[in-house]
Amino acid sequence: MIPGFMFFIFLGIMFLMSAVRIVKEYERGVIFRLGRLVGARGPGLFLLVPGIEKMVKVDLRIVTMDVPAQEVITKDNVPVRVNAVVYFKIMNPEHAVVRVENYYLATSQIAQTTLRSVLGQSELDDLLTNREKINQSLQQIIDEQTDPWGIKVSTVEIKDVELPDTMKRAMAKQAEAERERRAKIISAEGEFQAAQKILDAAKIIEQSPVTLQLRFLQTVKEIAAENNSVTFFPIPIELFKWMSKDK
Repeated sequence: MIPGFMFFIFLGIMFLMSAVRIVKEYERGVIFRLGRLVGARGPGLFLLVPGIEKMVKVDLRIVTMDVPAQEVITKDNVPVRVNAVVYFKIMNPEHAVVRVENYYLATSQIAQTTLRSVLGQSELDDLLTNREKINQSLQQIIDEQTDPWGIKVSTVEIKDVELPDTMKRAMAKQAEAERERRAKIISAEGEFQAAQKILDAAKIIEQSPVTLQLRFLQTVKEIAAENNSVTFFPIPIELFKWMSKDK
């Protein structure tokens, strides 16, 4: 009797061990009973009926998924190579198990096709300067397509945009030409301002000829400060007028 009793105890222990399931805080267990969906359980410890109920674990943490580099031709016919990163998490573990075979692979494929589609409708300048707007558009489209699977896409970021060497050289020439244009404009504006100041000074001197004599004296002072052996003396213009009248 004792060996038989020990056998039943052993079977009970084995049954209990096969029935006990432990799900971590960031996990959920999707339960199927005879092939039918029962629901999601967890976190913590619970029991399953061996042979009748089965469990599929689903991780609820945010997933960081790299989107492989995609060859894209922009709206203005520029070939570029772009890669991105997608952050998403499972909001409904039951839908993620029942409605799609492999939610990670499906999300990756959706992200790749959406990346090619959206960038193909954008020009190169928008891709380089308005990247935040494109990221928001990608996030919205991918989130809408994966929502039936119980997935929430929180962020999509374009990581790198690789341009052909010919385009890089053309952009460098364009940037150099733009810098030269700005330098010429600044120089022209400086010349214009200087000419305007000279014109204003001439009008003041015209109204008061004494200021011209004062300017002569200031120039002599500056020359003398340099220890120059030659000294210039200003001669009033009125003197020449007076001499011409006497003749």
